[in-house]
Amino acid sequence: MTAASPEPIDLWEYRKAEIPPEAIRSEDAELLWRRYGQRVAVEFPSPRTEGQWTLTAQGWVGFLPVSPTLALRLRPRVPLQNLFRMLEVAYHLKSFELLPGLTDCHSLEEFYERLANVLARRILTRSRKGFYREYVGREDRLAAIRGRIDLGRALRAPWRVHLDCRFEEHTADVEENRILRWTLDRIRRNATCRRPEVRQTVRTAFGRLHGLVTPQSFTALDCRDRSYTRLNDDYRPLHALCRFFLEHTGPSHESGDHQNLPFLVDMASLFELYVAEWLRENLPAPYVVTTQEPFDLGSEGRLRFQMDLVLYDHTGGTPLAVLDTKYKPVQEPSTADVAQVVAYAEALGSMEAVLLYPIRLERPLTFQVGRIRVRTLGFELSGDLNEAGDQLLAQLVAMDAQLGRRGASPGIESALVAS
Repeated sequence: MTAASPEPIDLWEYRKAEIPPEAIRSEDAELLWRRYGQRVAVEFPSPRTEGQWTLTAQGWVGFLPVSPTLALRLRPRVPLQNLFRMLEVAYHLKSFELLPGLTDCHSLEEFYERLANVLARRILTRSRKGFYREYVGREDRLAAIRGRIDLGRALRAPWRVHLDCRFEEHTADVEENRILRWTLDRIRRNATCRRPEVRQTVRTAFGRLHGLVTPQSFTALDCRDRSYTRLNDDYRPLHALCRFFLEHTGPSHESGDHQNLPFLVDMASLFELYVAEWLRENLPAPYVVTTQEPFDLGSEGRLRFQMDLVLYDHTGGTPLAVLDTKYKPVQEPSTADVAQVVAYAEALGSMEAVLLYPIRLERPLTFQVGRIRVRTLGFELSGDLNEAGDQLLAQLVAMDAQLGRRGASPGIESALVAS
C-alpha cells in the first residue's frame, strides 16, 4: 500500500465486522466477494444488515490488498506469539537458526517482511559464492562442433553450414535456482512487504537470478522432499522459506498481472501441520504419525479419502487412531464431522477415531459408532503450546487400553516427564 492508500480494515477470525456503507465502494466489495469470497464472507447492505457492510474472515489471517482503495488486515484469534511459533514448527524454520528474535514481531506484516529479508540476504550470500550448477544435456544448431554431432540430421541436410550438436552445459539454470527466482518474484509483488530497504534487498536478489535462470512457476509442494548434496545443502533452508512464501502468497492461478499479491495463512491447514510436526518431534518410538494419508475407494481410484493424521505403532504397522483436525471454535462436533472421521477409521481398520479442536473442551465426548470409538480432544492454541501438546500426549495415553498393553504408555509418560 502507498502512503496515499487508506488504512487497512481490521477483521478478526470468525467475528462479524459491520462497516459503514460509505467506507467501502460497491465495486471493491463486489471484487472482494467474487475473488476472495471463500476467505472473507461478504454481506451487502440491506435491511437484514441494517444498511451496513458485514465482513467475516473465514479462518484465514494475513494481509489482503483487494484494490488500490481497499485492503484488509485479517487478524488471528490465536495470540500472535503463538501463531509465529506454530509457523516456526510447521515449516521447520527454527531448526535452521534463521530467525533470532522473530517472535518479537508485532504484526503479521512485520513477520512476513522479516522472513523476506532473511531469504533475500541468504540468496545474495549464495550469489557471491556462486549459484549451484549442474551439467544439463542440450541440443542446438552451432557453427562449430560441440559435444556430439547428430549424424542423422547432418546426413539428411548436408548443405547446412551449421551442425546439430548434442552436448552438456554446466549451467545455473536448474530447478534449485528457478524456485528461488519464482519466490522472489512473488515477494516483490506483494503489498505486505512495505519497508523500502527490504523491498530493495528483494529486488537486488531477484536481479541476480533474473537473467540467469528461466522463469518457471512452482508450488509449495515443489519445495518439499527434495534431495541435497554437499554442493547444495545450503539450499535446504532457502527452499524451506520458499515453501512458506509459496504456500501463503496468493494462489498462482489468481496472480496474473496483479501488482499486489495477498499474504494469507489458512489457519485450518496450519493447525493440522503444526499438530503433525509437534507429534513427530515428541512421540516416543516406536510410535509415528503420518499426514494426508490417502485411501482409494474402488479399483479405479476416482474416489479417495485423505486422512489428516494417522497414529501408528511402527513395529507392526498397525493404525492405532485416526485424528481429524477441525479448526472450529465449537464445543461439540457436527454430525458430518463424526460421519467423516468414522468413515476414515473404518477404511483403515482402526478402532479409534479422534476429532481434534484448537480449544480446551469443557466436556470432551466419548461415544461408540458401531465398532469405532469416537473421542473429541483439544489442542488449545491460546495458551502455552508445549503444555497443550503434552496434554494431548497424555490424552492419547489414556485413549486406548491397547496402547498400554503394548507398553507405549510408560514411554509416552516418560517423554512427558522429560519435557
